[in-house]
Amino acid sequence: MITKKQIIQWLDEFANVLATNKEYLTELDSAIGDADHGINMNRGFSKVKEKLLTVEDKDIGTILKTISMTLISSVGGASGPLYGTFFLKASTVTANKEDLNSKDLGDLFQIGLDGVKQRGKANLDDKTMIDALEPAIIRYKEKISEGESLIDAMKEAVTAAENGMKNTIPLVARKGRASYLGERSIGHQDPGATSTYLMLKSLLKVLEN
Repeated sequence: MITKKQIIQWLDEFANVLATNKEYLTELDSAIGDADHGINMNRGFSKVKEKLLTVEDKDIGTILKTISMTLISSVGGASGPLYGTFFLKASTVTANKEDLNSKDLGDLFQIGLDGVKQRGKANLDDKTMIDALEPAIIRYKEKISEGESLIDAMKEAVTAAENGMKNTIPLVARKGRASYLGERSIGHQDPGATSTYLMLKSLLKVLEN
């Protein structure tokens, strides 16, 4: 079971991880994008960190919806709308919930992924955040259906996200600013896939603690 306190801790941990990795993400983005992914994500999640203090007594759906609105209004580039959409969709399946079971978490991930794909018109192997997110969710749901514990399933999901992130290196970018580079985007790790991996890794850390 995941409590709403853990959801808040997850978002807080992710904000801290983004602050630590701001330069790294921006460096990745400077190779194939606008060199602002780390800066934008850090700005948005700094605002999220402030907002978390105001939603501690709310249900999980309200928490995630508040986070989504904060990101959409404060993050520039593509990452604001995409991460904002992820959390907005996630809020619809967690409305009025005070805690989540392993199936609820799978539903949260799945509807979030569907929203991101719809918003960004991207699929697997387009060299985007989808390349980390989709394999992670597939692996998570497989492991839960096999009777694995939530934490063990999340460990598998994080490994799948990491592999997906690394698998973006040889790909040609087909979406976003990176797609303008064509073949020159080969050899670079996608920053969105990297921040997605960090997001899932942050959740695992909180659950393990």
